[in-house]
Amino acid sequence: MPVQAALDEFQAAITQCDNLIANAHQISPTTDAPVLPEMDRRQITVAAFLNMFIAWETFLESCLAAFLSGSPTLIGNVPIKYASPINPAAARKMIIGVNRYFDYGNHGHVKKVAEIYFENGAPFQPHLDSVYSTLDDLRTMRNSSAHVSSSTQTGLESLALRLLGAPSQGITLYALLTSTDTTTGSTIFQKHKEVLVATAIAIATG
Repeated sequence: MPVQAALDEFQAAITQCDNLIANAHQISPTTDAPVLPEMDRRQITVAAFLNMFIAWETFLESCLAAFLSGSPTLIGNVPIKYASPINPAAARKMIIGVNRYFDYGNHGHVKKVAEIYFENGAPFQPHLDSVYSTLDDLRTMRNSSAHVSSSTQTGLESLALRLLGAPSQGITLYALLTSTDTTTGSTIFQKHKEVLVATAIAIATG
């Protein structure tokens, strides 16, 4: 089943991201110090976050194409759609349209496409709406990881202030991802990861 395969692939990628971060922060039993130097821990953690974001984009692309070409949800419902491409490849081309590519990392665009091609945007719109602020946070972090500039740093600092409840001038993406979330007690990375996983399951289930 295409949708099940997309979900399985996404969850496997998430598990790998978790493993990367855990391995990067291993403590030596003999020295009681981190096995890897700080620079390596930083780079691996940020790379794992990027891998997670890419996996999310890939999941959305696969599900949009699968549902648009007639695949059912995991519970067997077929979304009501307004177009009938012959296969997922044709569906992807339809979504791209006259553009060079489609930005699946822009949840506003994904939501708009879902509204165009599916009745009430289901099964995407309601679940994306429920986590819209978290997706905004993830995009801010993604932008910070992709290129460092005054605007991306300002955005990251504003996000850190809201999430951590304290001024965080000069904070790095690594520091934010590994900070403790004030509401859940897990790291910021873990909190956002769990939201993505739950949302992916909800979309696939329909």
